[in-house]
Amino acid sequence: MSIFSYIGIAVTFIIALIIARPTGHYIAYAFENKPNRLDRWFYPIEKWIYRFGGIKNENQTWKQYAGAVLISNAVILLIAYLIFRFQHILPMNPAGITSMSPDLAFNTAISFITNTNLQHYSGESGLSLFSQMTAIIFMMFVSPATGIAVAIAFIRGLTGKPLGNFFTDLVRAITRILLPLTFIMALVFVGLGMPQTLHTVITAQTLQGTEQQIGTGPIGSFLAIKELGNNGGGYFGANSAHPFENPGGFSNMLQMLMMLLVPMSLPFTYGKMVGNSKQGRVLFVSMVMMFVVMLSVSLVSEFQGNPLINQLGIQHQSGSMEGKEVRLGEAQSSFYSVVTTASETGAVNTMHDTLTPIGGLISLGNMMLNTVFGGSGVGLLNILMYAIIAVFLSGLMVGRTPEFLGRKIEGKEMKLIAVTLLIQPLLVLAPTAIALMTQADTISNPGYHGLTQALYEFTSSAANNGSGFEGLGDNTPFWNIMTGVVMFISRYFSMVTLLAVAGSLMAKKPVPETSGTLRTDQALFGGMFIISVILVGALTFFPVVVLGPIAEMLTL
Repeated sequence: MSIFSYIGIAVTFIIALIIARPTGHYIAYAFENKPNRLDRWFYPIEKWIYRFGGIKNENQTWKQYAGAVLISNAVILLIAYLIFRFQHILPMNPAGITSMSPDLAFNTAISFITNTNLQHYSGESGLSLFSQMTAIIFMMFVSPATGIAVAIAFIRGLTGKPLGNFFTDLVRAITRILLPLTFIMALVFVGLGMPQTLHTVITAQTLQGTEQQIGTGPIGSFLAIKELGNNGGGYFGANSAHPFENPGGFSNMLQMLMMLLVPMSLPFTYGKMVGNSKQGRVLFVSMVMMFVVMLSVSLVSEFQGNPLINQLGIQHQSGSMEGKEVRLGEAQSSFYSVVTTASETGAVNTMHDTLTPIGGLISLGNMMLNTVFGGSGVGLLNILMYAIIAVFLSGLMVGRTPEFLGRKIEGKEMKLIAVTLLIQPLLVLAPTAIALMTQADTISNPGYHGLTQALYEFTSSAANNGSGFEGLGDNTPFWNIMTGVVMFISRYFSMVTLLAVAGSLMAKKPVPETSGTLRTDQALFGGMFIISVILVGALTFFPVVVLGPIAEMLTL
């Protein structure tokens, strides 16, 4: 790997670090429940939306907030499902694309409303322009906005403040954060060469003198919200490996910055909202450390290449280039794979099925932990959940009732968190076992790699990531229905339980800080946080990764 590859990675990551803090403070400012200067620009639009939707900015209990999340998302899911089922008779379908089957429409609607964007279809041939522009792009705004809103409500509850109103928070997340940034970035992407047109096909004359049909569409605007909202679903089946979705090195860098922007900023939002910037800074530094370790391991593994190919004497100075775009190179492809799984975006500029065993393990690990920044909003929820676990474990070691932000962590909260922790491995491991027993004919590799393919599919679904190893024949009723159920439960179960935790903590009276209180704004707590993530999160999945990517690595 050349020195320029290192420089490109370093520059991208440094820019992400620099813009995270001001963006986090802006997000906190955007969700203030009092008049501020942003109202001058955004409130006229929001006022119209509130009036049209009958929204009243009244505080909700955690049950009302959770109910609003579930009901609103369920209604949108149903509308999207109907659009996919009847797109053959709906307008803006010049290519005459047929409707999705019931199980594929079920999977796709759940996938995009849960911010997963797992795709068991190719966008250019599976969806009409109407479906892309109405159902898909609309859910690409709503799903990350939902995650951000729930995270903001959770922070309010931790500090003893009212949770707020979901519909107000949802609108603000869209109007004040997602929409302005996507508008700007869409213009940038179009300037870099991404098409932005309502024509779905263009006819090109090849060098051989024949005609070629090339798919196109409103790709610039699609890509902007795809990356900023940690969605990741591609307009094309090749996703960001397609030159129309990712024209070159600069667009590749911008996409990674956009994927990291909201997840990296939210710890600073948390620090600002709790009135102690050090609280957010400790969590941010802890996540940066884990991210750097993950990235370093992935880069080393991909650069070393495949041991079996190396033994044949074939040159591998460029690293493992199987499945990677030559115009992007091994370093940027590996970096992208770590960023997209750490941010739970799921966009890909290389086929993850062709990553080295350790490179694939890093992508799996990011999704299994779901705390190395994580997705829009829900990543911060998981981080704060592990922070509470770290406080609880520390309290057990000294025989003291744990406290977090001045409120006691007791049995009710820990039971809810324990259930939340258990649901993810259950949703990953049980379906993986069922798939290996019943769906062997849909798995392209019968060995250790085949186990990893199935494991990756359900890990990606449970983490609401959406990337895949793509070695599966996954457009079948089994995979569509099973992954759809996993995506739905993993998304909303944790939201409800953690809102219940916030509601419980909000109702408690604050306790004064004493000499025995564990300070959660110091480096010591950062270390406890990382240890908790490793002990509770990583070790849960250790046996299965030994049977999959680690066993594959040892047999090469």
